[in-house]
Amino acid sequence: MLSSPYLSMGRMIVPHTTPVPGTPRTVRKAVVPAAGLGTRFLPATKATPKEMLPVVDKPAIQYVVEEAAAAGLDDVLMITGRHKRAIEDHFDQAFELEQALAAKGDAVRLDAVRDPARLADIHHIRQGDPLGLGHAVLCARRHVGDQPFAVLLGDDLIDPRETLLSRMLEVRDRHKGSVIALMEVPAEQIHLYGCAAVEPSGEDGVVRVTGLVEKPSRENAPSRYAVIGRYVLDPAVFGVLERTPPGRGGEIQLTDALQELATGGTVHGVVFDGLRYDTGDKADYLRTVVRLACARPDLGPEFVAWLKEFTAGLEDGGARRERRVA
Repeated sequence: MLSSPYLSMGRMIVPHTTPVPGTPRTVRKAVVPAAGLGTRFLPATKATPKEMLPVVDKPAIQYVVEEAAAAGLDDVLMITGRHKRAIEDHFDQAFELEQALAAKGDAVRLDAVRDPARLADIHHIRQGDPLGLGHAVLCARRHVGDQPFAVLLGDDLIDPRETLLSRMLEVRDRHKGSVIALMEVPAEQIHLYGCAAVEPSGEDGVVRVTGLVEKPSRENAPSRYAVIGRYVLDPAVFGVLERTPPGRGGEIQLTDALQELATGGTVHGVVFDGLRYDTGDKADYLRTVVRLACARPDLGPEFVAWLKEFTAGLEDGGARRERRVA
């Protein structure tokens, strides 16, 4: 996975980061919307939050919080909903379990259980009515105040080896305003995303965003740049969201609010061409598990060997059977 002093027993341990003296960080807070119903994964999500579905041996949302912490964001607000108590419990202490593991001398599992609560100062509020991503962000207003903040969507996992969020924070420090993550996608897929109209900024990998459209048709898309689930937002977005009427699907769309900010020239985009996983899609969720398992030093060698044997059997028309029992 990573060549890092924070990689232990195949797990990514992300410490609190301390700003370098003389370089105060302007963004310290992250907002993680996690109130969705997860209908694409029913019946698994009937009683289990979709954000808690395991990716190898950690829930998907833990990867997101680790990403925020690795970028130096040590104050994380999760926007949850009813039936999401498991998320709160995961990022809390588990005294009985910790005591049982300590009594057994199982230091590895004890650290794994304690790690989520150590990542950052984590807070939770409930969205109440699921009125869209824009409304979820608006719910964070009291906690965020008049400070810029990051938004990380739980369905989008960025590979731990990437530094997308840190780059976005750097762009925010230089240009102020808001910064969104963009990824070029095939034209036939652009209708699945918010889409950005852009112009060059003179900086490699950074564009000025001049307009945004939520899930346009292929014919009406201004570009092939899709908005993916990472944002660094100026607090001015709250005033815009307050007066933004419900849009597509009867929800308050963050894209609509960003469109207004973009017309004022205060939105930049960081073009990302690294590894991203959409765990809100069943097929991509499975691909995510396989890729991250293969990258694990504790699981990868054995799993890759089995995977090669398994796929070879598929190529043989299924004639070859597994020789090992899982």
